[in-house]
Amino acid sequence: MKLDILALGVHPDDVELACSGTVISHINRGKKVGIVDFTRGELGTRGTAETRKAESEAASKILGVEVRENLEMADGFFQNDKAHQLKLITALRKFQPEIVLANALDDRHSDHGRAAKLTIDACFYAGLVKVETRDAQGNIQAPWRPQQIYHYVQDRYMKPDLIVDVTPFWEQRMDAVKAFKTQFFISGNEDNEPTTPISTPDFMLFLEARAREFGRLIGVKYGEGFVSRTPIGATNLFELK
Repeated sequence: MKLDILALGVHPDDVELACSGTVISHINRGKKVGIVDFTRGELGTRGTAETRKAESEAASKILGVEVRENLEMADGFFQNDKAHQLKLITALRKFQPEIVLANALDDRHSDHGRAAKLTIDACFYAGLVKVETRDAQGNIQAPWRPQQIYHYVQDRYMKPDLIVDVTPFWEQRMDAVKAFKTQFFISGNEDNEPTTPISTPDFMLFLEARAREFGRLIGVKYGEGFVSRTPIGATNLFELK
């Protein structure tokens, strides 16, 4: 299945928290979008690998993505080495995305930056003819290199190089976030323990404040920010805000 956009997240809910409005926006424009999670998030303080799998499935239905897969790397202990790169290269060649949305280059959670570097390296090596991978049927995969990687802004502020207007899709975006019921504060839930940095009511206010800040920079209500390691090109200046 060839995708237009592949959103990568080291933990289930990374994509929902940081770039799900962008995912929904492009699906509404007729683009094929999928998600690949690196780990099951099994080291998370709240929830389990099983509950997060169920929550991921519920969020995927809300988003309307074509496909969602999990590479089952070890949460917290995955490395940017050959074995992990080949796992991701296989997925990249399977879905052949034009654009990859990836974890932040630097962030509070150390997994995020390491996942970003893994993504950068795998996207490069995926285009090399002499790096051999095979699909589920044992067939050798053709090389494929995405045109662009955009790193979404996560917990730690980074000045965005690109901001996507997600105003029309804000409520749907937040519904996808709230599908991860074990991870976040959900009004009316009796059990909200143990408390983590992302499980307080203030965290939801933070998500909205960040989106409003980015939106204000481009003259809209809500925006999602991305950082690019390479220049962002255009053929039509009028397509830019």
